[in-house]
Amino acid sequence: MGNGWHEWPLMVFTVLGQCVVGAFIVLAIALLTQRSKEETRRIHLSMFFLWALMAIAFIASVLHLGSPLRAFNSLNRLGASPLSNEIGSGSLFFALGGIYWLLAMINKMPRALGKIWLIVTMVAGIGFVYAMCRVYEIDTVPTWDNAFTFFHFGLTVLIGGPVLGYLLLRGADINGCGLRLLPVISLVALVVSMAVVVLQSASLAGINSSVQAASALIPQYGSLSVWRLVLVVLGLGCWFCPLIMRKRPALASLILAFVLVFAGELIGRAIFYGLHMTVGMAVSG
Repeated sequence: MGNGWHEWPLMVFTVLGQCVVGAFIVLAIALLTQRSKEETRRIHLSMFFLWALMAIAFIASVLHLGSPLRAFNSLNRLGASPLSNEIGSGSLFFALGGIYWLLAMINKMPRALGKIWLIVTMVAGIGFVYAMCRVYEIDTVPTWDNAFTFFHFGLTVLIGGPVLGYLLLRGADINGCGLRLLPVISLVALVVSMAVVVLQSASLAGINSSVQAASALIPQYGSLSVWRLVLVVLGLGCWFCPLIMRKRPALASLILAFVLVFAGELIGRAIFYGLHMTVGMAVSG
């Protein structure tokens, strides 16, 4: 019994990776709309922070594996192993995005090719998140091998991604009516996430083995879920309040918003890893 804090490298890797995927989609859509050359340049400049965060995420994953050599060895079963597919798809997303950014920064990316490249990279990012989910489809871990895993990972993309994307666009001094949709996406995703937490909490009572009950894995499940909700709500509040007052959010406010949302999602991911329950045979009822 306990929580999943000991899996902090995986927590950082998955949450940060999912936020980066969501934010990249936001920036890519902004680039796919009609933009002046100056606006496009500023968006490309701000995109640097995505790849810096992605690098941090991969460093965290290497820390989990123990050494860079193990990270390379994990690719040996690409196509057959969910872990290999996760590392491979993440590397593909990182490479496609990084190469696009580099070519765009040195003005070597043709406009037409750039649009196709952005779309392909968005698809690669979605594939990366899907591959993350597949890693946890383990028959002997009934607390993970269900739809809740897909919801948790996907909703982190939809909660944290728009916050990070809006922050970077704000830093690039980009305006547009499309930006108004981002807070709505995060808010709706948070509401859905709250419903998922309630449903998962109820489902844990029906998962048992001969030696333990899933509901007893994390005694602090309720309090940790509340703390996660509080942090995410405070973070979104730092973003929403200026908008409600018809003001443009300050950069400092948006940075705080992302930090709080990221911290909240880390708590959510700690709960997820704390629900690890390896059993020979589980009885669901």
